[in-house]
This record gives sequence, structure tokens and C-alpha cells, in this order.
Amino acid sequence: MKKTCTPQLDTGRSRQAQGDRTGVFKRPTIVVIPLVLLLLMACAPEHRIIIEREIPPPEKKEVLKKEIREEKIEKRESKGVQYGIASWYGSDFHGRPTSSGEIYDMYQLTCAHNTLPLGSTVMVTNLENGRSLELKVNDRGPFVKERIIDLSYAAAQILGMWEKGTAFVKVEAIGPLIEKIQRFTLQVGSFIDENNAQKLADELRRNFENVYVTTVETLTQKYHRVRVGQFETEESALSTAVKLSQMGFKVLVTNR
Repeated sequence: MKKTCTPQLDTGRSRQAQGDRTGVFKRPTIVVIPLVLLLLMACAPEHRIIIEREIPPPEKKEVLKKEIREEKIEKRESKGVQYGIASWYGSDFHGRPTSSGEIYDMYQLTCAHNTLPLGSTVMVTNLENGRSLELKVNDRGPFVKERIIDLSYAAAQILGMWEKGTAFVKVEAIGPLIEKIQRFTLQVGSFIDENNAQKLADELRRNFENVYVTTVETLTQKYHRVRVGQFETEESALSTAVKLSQMGFKVLVTNR
């Protein structure tokens, strides 16, 4: 049977109670010393546990991590903003040349715009759900009245507008990010609402390491991206991407 500490070691007792215990210890020394040693040995493990509680609690560590993540802000030049209806185009145009000369691939993150320079970069935000995505302009369109941009099939999937077909969006032309070091990360979501990004990051941390939120800041908006890992090769990034995909997440492998 497990031994427990006797009330004689209770530090919350009054001085009067301590005086009462003094009367008990007037018995022969040959009995008292072994008893005291046994009591100390029985209570020793509990004292070690109390010392371990002096380690900073988990919530303090999370606050520190959050402060570090918030410092990762990419400053991007904003070159104009539009609001309007976005649509998407897919298999009917897959494999055909675009206005830039590139072959349209419905599984790449591209878009068509009527006035922005071909090859430029835009940040498209679905204002109906807050999701955002960085796309390359490589085609002209759309040719339907009151629509301002046509997205690739893959972009429509990630922005959550594929089934509906259209969405009210914000299109912000931004300067490209030039990075000298080639590395790969997994983007599992991008939001204009930081709380949504942090909730997704917390969910991912249950199963994956090195989950963090980066922020892209333009003159008009902050975009919060949920990222997993930093991989040396695309193959190693894809291995983790497959696991995320099997869990139902839409994953973007990127070297940005």
C-alpha cells in the first residue's frame, strides 16, 4: 500500500499545533530518528514534482512563439486595388496557349486580367470567406461583363469559389518577392483575418512540427499565411504535403 505524508509535515498548521507535536517528540531518540527519516523519504517524490512546476507554463511559451512569428512580415509594394466579381476557367482551355505565350495549366496558380501587365503578381482575396492567394497574371480576360479577373481551376479551389463559380473579390497588384535562397514550404491557408490563421495553425500543431504564421503587408492590407516546415528539397516537402492532403487540407508547395 502506498504511504502518505502524515499531518506532522503540513506547513499550514498553527504554532499551537506545532507545540502539540513537540510533546510527541519527547519520546526516546532511538524511535524518533528512524520515524523522521521514513517520513522524509516517503514525501521526497512529491517535493521533486513541486520543483518541476517552476518551469514556465505552456501558455507563456506559446506567447513567446507568437511574438516571434509576428516579426516575420514581408513588406510588398502595392500598385493598385480593384473590387469586383471573379470567375474561373478550367479544362476547356487546359493545354492551350495564353496571351503571354505560356501554355495554360489549370493546376497552376495563375489568372487572367485585362489591364495588368502580363507576368505581374496579384493578391486575390475572396471577401466572402477571407481566404487569399498570390497569383501570376499570364493571360487576358475575363470577357464577361462585370467580371474583373479569371482564376485558374487550382486557384478557385484554394480560394473556396470553385463550386459556386464566382465570388466577390479584392484584387491587389503587388511587387514580386525576390528570394536568393531556394527553399520549400507548405502553405495550408492564407487569410486576411489573423484569428482564422492562428486557429488553423493551432490545429496543425497537434500533428506537425514547425507550424507558423507569416504576414505579407501591403499599403492596404495584411495577409496572414499558415505555413508548415522549411524543406531542403521539393521531394521532402511533398512527403508532408501528402499527409496534409490526406487529412483534408488544401496544400500549396511553394518556394516563396
